Amino acid sequence: MLILPAIDLYEGKAVRLYQGDYAQMTVYSDNPTDVASDFAAMGAEWVHMVDLEGAREGTTPNLELVRDVVRATHLHVEIGGGIRSMDTVARYLDAGVSRVILGTAAVTDPGFAAEAAAAYGWKMIALGVDLRDGAVAIRGWTERSALDALELCRRMQGIGIATVICTDISRDGVMGGANHALYRELAGQLHMNIIASGGVSSLEDVRALRALGIAGAIIGKAYYTGAIDLAEAIRVAK
Repeated sequence: MLILPAIDLYEGKAVRLYQGDYAQMTVYSDNPTDVASDFAAMGAEWVHMVDLEGAREGTTPNLELVRDVVRATHLHVEIGGGIRSMDTVARYLDAGVSRVILGTAAVTDPGFAAEAAAAYGWKMIALGVDLRDGAVAIRGWTERSALDALELCRRMQGIGIATVICTDISRDGVMGGANHALYRELAGQLHMNIIASGGVSSLEDVRALRALGIAGAIIGKAYYTGAIDLAEAIRVAK
């Protein structure tokens, strides 16, 4: 199982939100590139990045910063937040990003998701499913859709998307543990690479998720607060 340490971007800084609330934001670093370099030094192979401004507004204000992370580290970068057009997909991939994550657009414009999957293939296009009270949240977690996780995942699986990053918003930033039941259900119902996000806060979480046979786990706040030693989490995951 892969461990993907996370960098959420807002106004050029590495930040974390509490349960997706932009009003409850903590800044952890003014230099996200240095944070990514630290991840690499501890043995990470991937970094999970989200442009929080992009997620809310459908723009790419932190594109150059993402490009800097690609240039400065050997990490594979996956990026989500505001990717709602083929032009935006191309801009990120041209910047050296390994995988782009479609969230809101997968719900509101499934034709675009199908076009992106056909153009770039399963390795470069992933689905981001963010859940609030069982429903898929969109537009930077500020709105709820009528879809549930399994329905959306099955639709995207049907067009050739093979990786899903699933976040339980209620667990995000809370340090209360991951929603193991959710990931167990997804693993049992889908033929996709499942990456768990939200609440991964201990090595016990990492062991439990690995035992489910999922592809990866994202670690955010637990790293920044020192609750998890990233190098040890990577070792345990393997």
